[in-house]
Amino acid sequence: GSPRKNGNTHIALSEIAKALNENGIETEIAWIGNKAVRGCIACGTCKRTGSGKCVFNDDVCNDMIERINQAQGLIVGAPVYYGVPAGQAIALIQRALFAGAQVANKPAAAVTVCRRGGSTAAFQTLQMPFQMCNMPIVTSQYWNVVFGREDMAWMLNAVDKAAIPQPEVEEWTPTHFIR
Repeated sequence: GSPRKNGNTHIALSEIAKALNENGIETEIAWIGNKAVRGCIACGTCKRTGSGKCVFNDDVCNDMIERINQAQGLIVGAPVYYGVPAGQAIALIQRALFAGAQVANKPAAAVTVCRRGGSTAAFQTLQMPFQMCNMPIVTSQYWNVVFGREDMAWMLNAVDKAAIPQPEVEEWTPTHFIR
């Protein structure tokens, strides 16, 4: 989620990837950085067609949906700008999840990198979609600002070795309070 290809967010994700690799977990870092990322316009075409893809195919979203669908877990990293995660990271997460990325029961973690304040608010913002999509959140001793990298490997290996069926996904029920 950082526009700086080899910046601090990349360094943090690289450290996590290294720890996962050392524990037998294959990793891929997908940099969306300075590529175009649209915000969701709530057209609902993805839901009506059931395609699991966003109707717009002129940015990285549909490619990322495919990568997310193939992955066993997800770590999202983003720098903190003005107290919140970089906009392109949030826009991508929102569109991918709304369009139907297959994420239920996949372990997830968030990593924020900041210079000043806002790390905890950004961290919480990145994790909220995981909670709403039935993704077990990988914990740590403290906020994931690089820390917690070995916990992801433990959770992925534990899930793999347990070889138990995943829980049934609850039927989605939309909620609103407009009457």
